[in-house]
Amino acid sequence: MKHMQLYYDAEGDFLEVRFGKAVASFYDALGDDIFARRAEKTGKVVGYALFNVQKRQIPREVRIALPA
Repeated sequence: MKHMQLYYDAEGDFLEVRFGKAVASFYDALGDDIFARRAEKTGKVVGYALFNVQKRQIPREVRIALPA
């Protein structure tokens, strides 16, 4: 993985995190408005999507081991 992209839509209250280049993918529900984005060809996780972000109690600092 060479880069990570973050996108937040305040109006839709939607956060998306993508790893690497954009590839054809689908969302796999993980529960509680959280989805893993998986590559169609490999099934590998290439990102995550979270809905209703403002309603969540997210700590000020989040640490994630990369590559995820």
